[in-house]
Amino acid sequence: MPHTFSGRCLCGAVQYTITGTTKTFYHCHCQRCRRATGTGHASNIAVKSSTDEKITWLQGEHLIKRYKVPEAERFTNSFCTQCGGRLPRYDTNMDVVIIPAGSLDNEPDMQPQARIFQDSRAAWSCDGKELPVFAEYPPSI
Repeated sequence: MPHTFSGRCLCGAVQYTITGTTKTFYHCHCQRCRRATGTGHASNIAVKSSTDEKITWLQGEHLIKRYKVPEAERFTNSFCTQCGGRLPRYDTNMDVVIIPAGSLDNEPDMQPQARIFQDSRAAWSCDGKELPVFAEYPPSI
């Protein structure tokens, strides 16, 4: 069943919609995803687009920059040149749109299905163990 996803970059200058069928929702722990996000993993949703226009850019398309790792078969980082916020990209090899889940305007109606490249996970990264949680910043020490 097709879904419509909408989102934006951090500053809101680039906005998009994508309509299609969700294929996967993964946390990826590979080194490239860690470097691109500056975190322990990237959370990406792969969508098989149901339209000829894979991504509809509502505004700011001229602000998008893409960096393709030369030796990587699939890895490309798409981002806003104004704020650096990650943005969706169309992957021709897999014929899917890869959506950084953090760029979505609303919560997706599914949970991540798996952690991939787990053997590449940084020791300090999320491993499923419980940590203390705080609604906002923790109290001062």
